[in-house]
Amino acid sequence: MTTVGLWLFIVAGTCYSVLCSEDHLRDMDSFISAVEQAEDSNPDLSTLALVRRLRRTAGHEDPLTLHFLGASNIISHTHTSVFNTTLFGFFDKAIHHFVTDRGEERGVVLTQDGTTVAIAPMLLGIEVGLKAKLEGTPPLGMFPLTLAKNLGLSFLSLQDFPPAQRLGPDGCWDNVTHPRVFQLSRVPTLATDALVNGGMDGSILGMDLATLAPSEQPGKLSEVLKGYYNHVLEGHDLGDVSSHISPKRREIAQALLGTLDTQRQVMETLYLVWRLEDTQWIAKDTGVEKAVRDGMLEFVHRYWDCPPIIPRCQWGAAPYRGFPFPLALPLPFLYIHHTYEPDRPCHSFRQCSRNMRAMQRFHQEDRGWADIGYSFVVGSDGYIYEGRGWHHLGTHTRGQNPYGYGVAFIGNFSSSLPSRHALDLVRQNLAKCAVDGGRLQANFTLHGHRQLVDTSCPGDALYSEIRGWENFGVRDCSVL
Repeated sequence: MTTVGLWLFIVAGTCYSVLCSEDHLRDMDSFISAVEQAEDSNPDLSTLALVRRLRRTAGHEDPLTLHFLGASNIISHTHTSVFNTTLFGFFDKAIHHFVTDRGEERGVVLTQDGTTVAIAPMLLGIEVGLKAKLEGTPPLGMFPLTLAKNLGLSFLSLQDFPPAQRLGPDGCWDNVTHPRVFQLSRVPTLATDALVNGGMDGSILGMDLATLAPSEQPGKLSEVLKGYYNHVLEGHDLGDVSSHISPKRREIAQALLGTLDTQRQVMETLYLVWRLEDTQWIAKDTGVEKAVRDGMLEFVHRYWDCPPIIPRCQWGAAPYRGFPFPLALPLPFLYIHHTYEPDRPCHSFRQCSRNMRAMQRFHQEDRGWADIGYSFVVGSDGYIYEGRGWHHLGTHTRGQNPYGYGVAFIGNFSSSLPSRHALDLVRQNLAKCAVDGGRLQANFTLHGHRQLVDTSCPGDALYSEIRGWENFGVRDCSVL
């Protein structure tokens, strides 16, 4: 083959890559693949220089970023062009965050754990950490750049709305196997769930890099991202995993940032933004402090106290058959189940989603129910899956469905227990989230399924476990 022929073959071959598609896949694996291509093409480019190039490609040169990180063209590299046209176009679309008039959120990707992450704040956190490591200084600007600015501006822009509507929303992908369009569930705020996820991830990864031992050098960007997002949990209790991985982002972020006076940090970030943009007069508004205080209380409740819940559209739920009946909140009871079938815990988003779809088919087609019976279902992958949800009557505990939520652990727990992390998601997070959110009464009673119906559910081992939980109530199969 001639040199020209070989060149044409290579160019043609690359166009089969997802990167050559104008409508490329928007998942973390595709982003990491593009990063690897950039690293392979520029072997002498440092990780910090690459991250700065990515920021420059996306045009993130706002005053706050420049204040903490400087201009993105401050790099020690002789090449005038790091990315070819294909990579430049891919990164421009992958990193630049905005919401279209149709409610599609761009600049976000689907991760292997089923959550959606905005790339920009994640990369800013990594850049702060790399800069601190290189210079031997504290990671200045970590919270302002990853979370505080977006949170503060969102709180202020929606001061007339209840705090719960000043954050979010989440959304769903058109296809979780080949994601291309992420559609938000309602009108967006300036701090969507994906931006918050990306901000938490950026804080975690950036702090990991900033606190490396003096003798340790940062790995490649692709390696950092793979270690955090491309984890395998099969056979492990998530609580025993010592490394920082994405299913644990909420608890890790809370541990890292919870010691900060976050309300004060958000206020200081807003004052700095106004000063840098010469709009400090806005800070005289007396409602700013209250808006930030109320907003941060909602942030802590929503993203740190509440467990991460995978919505119905994300796991591929079929439509409800008929019209759901609303619950009268707050409810007085929480009922614990195990699924029995599937009889094994699930350890990944794909596996847990398949289990959810299988259970829904069984409940709808074999039992003739309107939907999957449970209110919520707990995987061993670090997530809770939405069934009937917070507001709709379930079919989980015969005769008691209007009075409580039915929460099922995926697996057969007659002789073994769910993972400790899965148990804590319900005992420590879901229950507190429900009470603080006005969905469960503060003095709610917890029962195992067998206490109300003639069944072995939730299995001997799990039933023995929950008998030691706070709010457990003693009763047998008598009626309310």
